[in-house]
Amino acid sequence: MKVLVIGSGGREHAIVKQFKKASSVEQVFVAPGNDGMAQDATIVPIAQTSVEELITFAQQEAISLTFIGPEQPLTEGIVDAFEAAGLRVFGPRKNAAQIEGSKAFAKELMAKYSIPTAKYATFSDVAQAVAYIKEQGAPIVIKADGLAAGKGVVVAITEQEAIAAVEDMIGNQRFGDSSSRVVIEEFLDGEEFSFMSFVHAGQIYPMVIAQDHKRAYDGDKGPNTGGMGAYSPVPQIPQSVIDEALSTIVKPTVAAMDSEGTPFTGILYAGLILTENGPKVIEFNARFGDPEAQVVLQRMTSDLGEFLMALLDERPFDLQWSDEAVLGVVIAAEGYPTYVEKGHNLPDLTELESEFAVYHAGTKEVYGNYCGNGGRVLLVTAKGASLKEAQAMVYTGLDAYQWPKFFYRHDIGWRIVDQ
Repeated sequence: MKVLVIGSGGREHAIVKQFKKASSVEQVFVAPGNDGMAQDATIVPIAQTSVEELITFAQQEAISLTFIGPEQPLTEGIVDAFEAAGLRVFGPRKNAAQIEGSKAFAKELMAKYSIPTAKYATFSDVAQAVAYIKEQGAPIVIKADGLAAGKGVVVAITEQEAIAAVEDMIGNQRFGDSSSRVVIEEFLDGEEFSFMSFVHAGQIYPMVIAQDHKRAYDGDKGPNTGGMGAYSPVPQIPQSVIDEALSTIVKPTVAAMDSEGTPFTGILYAGLILTENGPKVIEFNARFGDPEAQVVLQRMTSDLGEFLMALLDERPFDLQWSDEAVLGVVIAAEGYPTYVEKGHNLPDLTELESEFAVYHAGTKEVYGNYCGNGGRVLLVTAKGASLKEAQAMVYTGLDAYQWPKFFYRHDIGWRIVDQ
């Protein structure tokens, strides 16, 4: 097989690496990729939004399967375009990608089909939203309705914070059209976890679960980010809860999408929280989580290319996972998740890459050395017999280097390791 991966971040590097080690895959291309992926795939300098160019490339190269990584092209209909051109592609069509592209769509779907989630209301008027916040009280959660690169959620501890968030999103159009409407949710307390599944034609293949760390700094301090690290498995979430989430959330959601005429193919990401009343949905995504993909895919022992072809052909497949633990830490540029400076040199990664799995997200190669070219720059993972072992290994590796102009959290996995 020849495989094309579309996207340029750490998540796409994880997908690329998984295809690279699959014996069914002869060659992996990535568009547009980043410089750090060149060691694992052939870089194709076509933007993820240049759909016609991507289709032409896939046709000319006789690509067997295209895997769409990021949410933006999915919500804009890239899968529909590839299918119309007669190309095999893995990901949801535009109407199914709404489950991530519109939080209001997702909440309405859950309400209609009794899928457990937080109580909510939707607003496009600041005054009405403020009145609702005052009526409900805090803590309370404010979410931009549309895509906001993982930054459109504010967990407001006070009413003042919530009102400021609404004024910023709706009034100041903080995320453009994506925040012209907001969803305001009750605050749910409990242990969060990421439950992703491969889905096609009603078939559901659940993955092992992961937990990520959203806050920028140690001790879960600082602003929410796209994720500063992740680990899998999640020992504090028992198998009985995972089974319950599959039966009360994932399966009913896939069935609901079919019933609504928006059948789902691709990665259904359920961001869940274990409350005193069982697991509930915080959010759905229509693709792999980042950084969850980097730790979960490392635990897959099956051939990804062979599996996806079987899934799309609706043939049964015995998907296998390792019992090993994987823990990953994000290296971010100073200032992330707000303003960051690009162009600062990273240390020589040669030795690090020989000992650990290193995923490039925002790097650029300049005169033989990598420098930062984004907010989240790298993710480094270690694999061990236990999470504690994996954690010790990755931090020993990272702490051996100087990281001027970059930072990382020193406590990824604290919820389990410190217990």
